[in-house]
Amino acid sequence: MNAEAARAPLPLDGVKDQATRRNAWTVIGVLAFGYVGIYLCRKNLGVALPLLQATFHASKAEVGKIASVGTFAYAMGKLLSGPIVDRLGGRRGFLLSMVLVSIFGVAGAFAPGLFGLAIFYGLNRLAGAAGWGAAIKLVPTWFGVVRTATVISVLSLSYVAGGVLATLLARQIVTLGGSWRAVMGFPSAALLLALIVCAVFVRAGPYHARRQAAGDGVSLQALLALLRKPQFLVACALSFAVTILRESFNTWTVDFLTSVQAGPKSVATAALHSIGFDLAGAGAIVAAGLAYDRIAPARRRWLMVGTLAVLAGVLAILPGAAKANLPVATGLLGFVGLLVYGPYSLLSGVLAIESGGADLAATAANVIDGVGYVAAILAGVTFGELLDIGGYGLGFGVLAALTGAGAVAALGLRSDAR
Repeated sequence: MNAEAARAPLPLDGVKDQATRRNAWTVIGVLAFGYVGIYLCRKNLGVALPLLQATFHASKAEVGKIASVGTFAYAMGKLLSGPIVDRLGGRRGFLLSMVLVSIFGVAGAFAPGLFGLAIFYGLNRLAGAAGWGAAIKLVPTWFGVVRTATVISVLSLSYVAGGVLATLLARQIVTLGGSWRAVMGFPSAALLLALIVCAVFVRAGPYHARRQAAGDGVSLQALLALLRKPQFLVACALSFAVTILRESFNTWTVDFLTSVQAGPKSVATAALHSIGFDLAGAGAIVAAGLAYDRIAPARRRWLMVGTLAVLAGVLAILPGAAKANLPVATGLLGFVGLLVYGPYSLLSGVLAIESGGADLAATAANVIDGVGYVAAILAGVTFGELLDIGGYGLGFGVLAALTGAGAVAALGLRSDAR
């Protein structure tokens, strides 16, 4: 490749060659499969929480500390791992993340108590933090750097599918009489199988070689420029609001659905009904990606503003409408998932690639995510304390107010897409 070709910009519309396009979508599919495996070792905690409360006679705030420790570790991992992944490359970063998550997942199952579980779950989340940024790093090597919202939406289905499958797997373990140890440890075996598949198929695309030939890389100047971009800063602010909301539901949905059941309480029944939150989110992710690619850049902010405004209203009425009525609670939770996942998938996906470009895709994605997860630390112990004080009426009321503030902040979005 000559120097002029090496310096040529990455394409705006993605690859045209059909064989390369097939390879590109194969890699995206396998990346999604691998990220599902990481989620199996993450969202299982939500099903384990009621079991931990019963086993250790603990309050919601006490077991919520495990989620908060994990979220803190995840946030720190996001903020630190982006530049590392941008240096190592997407493939190495992704595979290393999977290996470490599987190791710490097994270790958590053998923890002697709540404190030990919090430590190993935190290490699990720290290792998993690099996974999403590494996947995002690979996208522009196959598809270019802008107008990739549809590609990101497909990749984003991985954490929705991962959430559903993690809950169903954990529920099946509970149904078969498994303890919290089985719920926390068994998913690591499935992750190891996914690791083998990813090691065979995941690789960088043709535009990776072009960037290497041009001598492009991570620099302090580029990092400082990223931190000054208005689009990037607003995305970070929105991530603060949306991620704490998503993590609150990831952590407490099974407990909420257990609390609204009339008559005998069943964790297994609540776990089954809780998957509606993620299933509804799958459709929202695809719709948001398709819409974003087709809406003029100047109007894209209204997609975010409108979604968050409606979501704030639904959260405000949720606890009262769902009281002692499991079907209504399940339906409203599905609607919440529909409204949460669309904005969430755009923030650390296409907006990250637009802001960071090919060189800083992982850094932009992980910082946007990391800011959100710093806030989401509150979804564990602090939200648990709110529930201990005022129940889900108080908890969801606070989330509604935060989401309304996010809708106002979204007015400041200005797309960097060309």
